[in-house]
Amino acid sequence: MNTRTEVRTDNLLLNALSPDDLGLLSEKMERVSLLRDDIIVGANAAIDHVYFPDDGLASISTVTSIGRQTEVAIFGRDGVSATCLILDVFSSPHETRVQMAGMSAHRIETEHYLRAIERSPTLRSALLHYVQTLLVQAEHNAATNAHQRIEVRLARWLLMAHDRIDGDELRLTHEFMAKMVSAERSGVTIALHVLEGGRMIKSERGRVIMIDRPMLERLAGECYGLPEAEYRKLIGPLGRGHCGDG
Repeated sequence: MNTRTEVRTDNLLLNALSPDDLGLLSEKMERVSLLRDDIIVGANAAIDHVYFPDDGLASISTVTSIGRQTEVAIFGRDGVSATCLILDVFSSPHETRVQMAGMSAHRIETEHYLRAIERSPTLRSALLHYVQTLLVQAEHNAATNAHQRIEVRLARWLLMAHDRIDGDELRLTHEFMAKMVSAERSGVTIALHVLEGGRMIKSERGRVIMIDRPMLERLAGECYGLPEAEYRKLIGPLGRGHCGDG
């Protein structure tokens, strides 16, 4: 019998794996700390490591030739970086960047990660389920940003970020939130004042404190909940909202 290296993790995707599949990964994993603005997947760059966050938040963004960023999706302890690898694609046109300081993750070299996927059809299947949830999130992001006013977009994004952390404090700059909801920084500042005036949040320099989550959910409406329900259907528990999965 093979001896499996035990891994203690808060990563929901890792914890949803079978013991054997988790063992294939944990044999080669190490725990690392990440800082805000660390790039864990570079656009069109070689991918040396794959990261399973235990906390914090990372954003997957498109980056234009003049450096303008637009968010495609976010993940934290619900997911894994470099999903292109699961599809046998070895680089991505998107950049993945850490957006919260103090993020920790379990890291594995790409070579070992791909070998584990090759050895286990059930591991590949589980990771493909995660790819599906990320695609649903990205599609929902695009629809929301195209059709909803900024305070609704911001409410939805804050709920998504809140789902992926402990506590009620989000350490985020106005500039970053603007990129995440496809808006100007001044527009985000106004939207934060609207949410604060409604006593849904408290906004301070570099941080947002969640005050009334149910009210934020009502404001977000149908814009929030579908990707989260898809994750719960395919992988396991995610979030702490009041929305049903029906």
